[in-house]
Amino acid sequence: MRDPLTALVAVLIVLEIKHFVCDFPLQTLKMVQSKGTYLHPAGIAHSAIHAVASTSCFLVVTPTLPLGAAIILGEFLVHYHIDWGKEQINRWMKYTAAKTGFWWALGADQLVHNLTYIAIAVLLVRTML
Repeated sequence: MRDPLTALVAVLIVLEIKHFVCDFPLQTLKMVQSKGTYLHPAGIAHSAIHAVASTSCFLVVTPTLPLGAAIILGEFLVHYHIDWGKEQINRWMKYTAAKTGFWWALGADQLVHNLTYIAIAVLLVRTML
């Protein structure tokens, strides 16, 4: 892909589809229940699935090996801590799906994930310039 704007949009679309697939069809109940326990294998597995699946955007813009590795490691660490942090807030505030705060926390969680994808897309597309 030669046009940076088209590449940017394509990378974002790939990452958004990846996010849906990893957060809904591929996420198990154990993953959902374990995100608030630091270093629980199921929470780690969920973030690892996201990180590995993020490589799908490399089909649009291929990074150098160091940049690709940094993106994948960064995606894993950021994704893990966003999810863990949201669960800490929900536990501390005693939020359940019946409370408005739960939905605010979920919305903030999704916003930060999406901002991460924008950062990934920008990092990749800058390599084209």
